[in-house]
Amino acid sequence: MSSSISATETTATPATGNLWTVPQAAVERLMSLDVFRGITIAGMILVNNNGDDHAYWPLKHSHWNGWTPTDLVFPFFLFIVGVSMTFSFASRLKRGESTGRLLTHIARRAVIIFALGVFLNGFPNQFNPAHIRIEGVLQRIAACYLIAAVVVLWTGTRGRVTVIAACLIGYWILMRFVPVPGFGVPTHAIPLLDHDRNLAAWLDRKLLFGHLYEGTRDPEGVLSTIPAIATTLIGVLTGDWLRSQSSARRKLQWMLILGVVLIVAGKLWGIWFPINKKLWTSSYVLFAGGAALVGLGLCYWLLDIKQWRGRWTMPILTFGMNSIVAYAFSEILAKVLDAWAVHLATGEVISAQEFLFRRFFAPLGSPPNASLIYSLAFVLVCWVVAWILYRKRIFIKI
Repeated sequence: MSSSISATETTATPATGNLWTVPQAAVERLMSLDVFRGITIAGMILVNNNGDDHAYWPLKHSHWNGWTPTDLVFPFFLFIVGVSMTFSFASRLKRGESTGRLLTHIARRAVIIFALGVFLNGFPNQFNPAHIRIEGVLQRIAACYLIAAVVVLWTGTRGRVTVIAACLIGYWILMRFVPVPGFGVPTHAIPLLDHDRNLAAWLDRKLLFGHLYEGTRDPEGVLSTIPAIATTLIGVLTGDWLRSQSSARRKLQWMLILGVVLIVAGKLWGIWFPINKKLWTSSYVLFAGGAALVGLGLCYWLLDIKQWRGRWTMPILTFGMNSIVAYAFSEILAKVLDAWAVHLATGEVISAQEFLFRRFFAPLGSPPNASLIYSLAFVLVCWVVAWILYRKRIFIKI
């Protein structure tokens, strides 16, 4: 979510040089952040498009409590939004942009991202206002970006830490001690984090019934956006640290140390408030935030300290430099394949996605292997589109 260009603008420079050349603009940026973003987007596309239900467990979300590697992808992206925010805002303010103008830009961007998310939810034929899903991945990104941006503009480090603590502790109190209307107090009348009988699910049904992803609840629900804001602000603090005057090695050292501390803290809190991606629990925020710190730290060591850069980074930067475009294209492609009906000779009607999987991928190996090959092929198709933009030096930022 780097923000050197507004939502409706692009930059383009002549496509000269070798096909695998890394643009100078990317070299001058914090390359570790762009690479980490690229890995995250590739991972997001990979886990969202398994072909069928036989994917290996790391490529599936945890059913409820607990976590898998897939559950780390979304918080990694929100973390990256926070890190990018600090560099973007500092650059704009340094150029003399007023806080008011910056805030207008922030609000405009949040609205566009939110609207894009709602559009993708309805595409291609589910735009019925009575049933279209309102919440979603891009909508959560928009909300967290907007609120975190306001916190960044009007508070310092102490204020940001205070907001993080308030989000995590406040959410825990709400989910643990506040009675769920019609059901009672968690751990007394009902189990803690019951699938449907929890405060977050109840509030989603109250506000958006008929518009929810899972019918009775939504994994990007209203109440669970509160701790998601904390995930973004952990990224903001990381960005502040990376912009500080400390040495690169000291920055790396503390990123890894604090990353491990947060992972341990998340696991410990998870004993009483389980790690749960669908409810974005406070323990999940700490755990995923720690993992993101370690992941970015390793990229920082490799690319910005050791300077191990070159053509090998190009495939990853292809996604990292056009992250929202790559994600939006992957969603549109998946929905088109799902909506496109294929009539078989047997009279059976299946989606184009199922037809492709049965015809070309299922024969390639065991069900898990076939699913993995399909996911990789899907990522490759999205990468080709992103590469075309990259090759033409067109970088679309929202």
